[in-house]
Amino acid sequence: MRNMGGEYVTDAVAGCVTALRPAVERDWTEVNAAGLEWSVHATAVHIADDLVAYAANLAGRAQDDYVPFELRLDDGTDNSGLLHVIEATGALLAAAVRTAPREARAFHPYPFRSANREGFAAMGVAEVLLHTYDITAGLGLPYEPPSVLPEFVLTRIFPEVQPGPDHWRTLLWATGRGELPGRAPVTEWRWKNNLVVEAERLTLQGLTPAAARDLAVGGDGGFAWIEGGPFEGTRDAAGFMAKAYEGGVHRPEFGVFTLVRREDGQAIGGMGFHGVPDEEGRVEIGYDLVEGARGQGYATEALRALADWAFARDDVSALFATIDPDNLPSQAVVTRAGFLRAGVDEEGYAYELRR
Repeated sequence: MRNMGGEYVTDAVAGCVTALRPAVERDWTEVNAAGLEWSVHATAVHIADDLVAYAANLAGRAQDDYVPFELRLDDGTDNSGLLHVIEATGALLAAAVRTAPREARAFHPYPFRSANREGFAAMGVAEVLLHTYDITAGLGLPYEPPSVLPEFVLTRIFPEVQPGPDHWRTLLWATGRGELPGRAPVTEWRWKNNLVVEAERLTLQGLTPAAARDLAVGGDGGFAWIEGGPFEGTRDAAGFMAKAYEGGVHRPEFGVFTLVRREDGQAIGGMGFHGVPDEEGRVEIGYDLVEGARGQGYATEALRALADWAFARDDVSALFATIDPDNLPSQAVVTRAGFLRAGVDEEGYAYELRR
């Protein structure tokens, strides 16, 4: 799966400037953007401010907060100059996304305190699309971006939003800017970058819907895999996750994670949940490793890290796994992670770990 984030930022900014240029002679300080308390001018400045802030955090690998600076226009900057600022800050974010390594992550406050290059691109595109919509609605100008741009945003940072036939109308609905037949109005919303769980030698990187789709159809999901990967179980799990997303029941906290080695940034396997916890707080877990990564303790390490993360939540009381009786290595993994044999059924041995 190619990293197209930089190109999408460039396209979104170009569409914004094209839409707003016919109104540069109007007074943008006297008209409010639709649905906002900000003027059109303040909203346009906000677009540029977000673009450069995202670029700075990603390029500077900020870890605890935004890079401490503020965008300020020179006195006397007219609307044409402001559009130039949007173009320039968009180019900076696009460049930061294109040049950032695959494993680079930087600070963003919600929901999991970081984002990767694709996340920053998606957030930048979202800011441009949505606030261009607000501005053009306030000015009475036409605007509709190409469908690929809202689809990029939805499949990266809106994992809980069921996709619809019209990506742009779905994004507007998901952000409280429109209606969709059969769906309740949205009054509160927040996007979600992918969750990353830290382990000693690994990071467990939550799949986005876009990555899950790609893995399910034979792609790499945007990861660099060791030889022989990804394994069949990971592709199957990604396929189930993609179906959950399409059905509107996917929850990223209980999705699928790719196991990535810290030493070389290569993916070695997958691990994840089979769904959300039941009424008793029990949730099933599964995993597999590429053959070349087996026998080195990676699965046990990842399972312990994911268990610690799950038990830190209030809605998880127990994890369980069902393992084929002939799969002795997998039984050893769960045993080393603290699971106990809890029974046997037609699918195999049941192992459980309680809080």
